[in-house]
Amino acid sequence: LPTPPARLPYVPQVPRTALLGKVTASTFALERPHCVFDGHADASDAVWLAVAFANASAAFRNPLSRADVPRYKQLPTARSYMTLETAAAAYSCSAPSPAVLRVGDDTACRDQGRQDPCNGPLPSPGPYRVKFLLMGCRGPKAETRWSEPILLRRAVSPSTIDPAPARRGSAVVVIASILASLGAVLATAVLGALG
Repeated sequence: LPTPPARLPYVPQVPRTALLGKVTASTFALERPHCVFDGHADASDAVWLAVAFANASAAFRNPLSRADVPRYKQLPTARSYMTLETAAAAYSCSAPSPAVLRVGDDTACRDQGRQDPCNGPLPSPGPYRVKFLLMGCRGPKAETRWSEPILLRRAVSPSTIDPAPARRGSAVVVIASILASLGAVLATAVLGALG
C-alpha cells in the first residue's frame, strides 16, 4: 500500500483583503500558499488544487498518479476535479509569486477539444471546498486541509430588476432646484459683466 500523504496544517482561504472580483458567479480567488510544501517537495513534484462541492469533499479520494487525476469535465457527475498543476518550486519560500490564484477563470475549458487539466468556470454557486495536494512520481506526498465552504455570487435575474428609478426625497429636489437657480444667477452675472 502507498504511504498516506503528510497532513499539513495549512487551510486554503479566499483573501481577506479587498480585491476586485474576489468572488464572482463562476470564479473565486485564493491566497497562494507560500512556504507550505518546503521540506516535503522535490524538484520534480507538482502541486495540484482539488476542487469539490462542499458536500462531496469528504468522499474525495486522492489520485495515485497524474493519470488518475479527476478532470474538470467530470465535475457535474464526479462532484470534484483537480486543476492548477504547478511545479512545487513555485510555492517555495524563495519563489517570488503573485499573491492570489484564480479558480475557474479559463473559459476555453468549455471547448470540446480542450485538454484537461483545466481551470474552467464553476457551473453553480456551490458552495465549494478546496485543498492543495503535493504529488510526486509515486503519488500524493502531502496535502493541506480542506477550506471552509466558498459560496459564489448568484447572478441577478433580469426580471427582478426594477426599471422605475427610485423616488427622490423632497430634500434632494429642493437642493437641486436651489443649485440650478444659483447657476442661472451666476451665468446672468457673468454675461452682464462681460457686456
